[in-house]
Amino acid sequence: MLRRGVVTVLSSLALVAAAVPAAWAEDGTGVGNCADERFCVEVNVPKTPGGGGGNGPGPTGTGNGTGGGGEQVSAYCAIRRLEPQPPAGSSLWEGHSPGDGAVYVDPCLTSDPNGTATVDLIGKAFWSKDTPAPAVDPAVLAQRAVDSMLLQGPAIVSPRADGTYTVGVPVWMWVGQSQTTWGPNSASATAGGITVTATAKVSRVVWNMGDGSSVTCTGPGTAYTASRGMASSPDCGHLYKATSAGIPGAKYQGTATSTWSIDWAVTGGGGQTGQLTEVRQSAFTVAVGELQVVGQ
Repeated sequence: MLRRGVVTVLSSLALVAAAVPAAWAEDGTGVGNCADERFCVEVNVPKTPGGGGGNGPGPTGTGNGTGGGGEQVSAYCAIRRLEPQPPAGSSLWEGHSPGDGAVYVDPCLTSDPNGTATVDLIGKAFWSKDTPAPAVDPAVLAQRAVDSMLLQGPAIVSPRADGTYTVGVPVWMWVGQSQTTWGPNSASATAGGITVTATAKVSRVVWNMGDGSSVTCTGPGTAYTASRGMASSPDCGHLYKATSAGIPGAKYQGTATSTWSIDWAVTGGGGQTGQLTEVRQSAFTVAVGELQVVGQ
């Protein structure tokens, strides 16, 4: 997902525009692939790798936060005054004279859905008597609010890294709950007179147990107590069928991947709402031994 790269591109747009004053043509032939009333410049935006890591915050991949792969960039169009202004008589003045209002450019950012790192920044030039109000995509503000939350992977309490578990004995899995590891977590972002508030909460955790099996839990899991004896977890557990003694490190290498479901809304009216998804991951190890029977 682009996110911070989008902010960098847009914030530097004025400098980019100034660096290419001949981005439009007066003879109708255009410049490159641009019509004579378009402003074009190519920029490189690094891709962001998918997935988080450990118990710390991790970046996501696609626009919906589902990990690596292709990118679909979404950004608001930040209208800028075209510098330098076109010469008198240019069709971009739309019949007006220099000094009577100004010519602006409205850039739109798009990306190859296959995820290439190169994007085209293309903007429509137009005349306006007054400075246009900036156009803001609420979804971009929502993503900015989510980024400020510093969402993390599951805070794994069990299985314990220093624990020893037994073949055929139920393992109880559960995670700690905080704003950054479970939610709910809320934050707001403002731009162009628009404020978007987003609220995030983990909707599920997928446990890859290291033995080729996975368990999906829709809650944080239930903490084990001695009174439970040999019972299975009521909502989030696993039963290892083989010892980990023969694998590297003598421990199963597992991961717990949380899916954050995010609802956002434009505050103060407008009725605009939406959803986002973010994914974070934490690693864990499990040592599983066999029950030893002594005597007959």
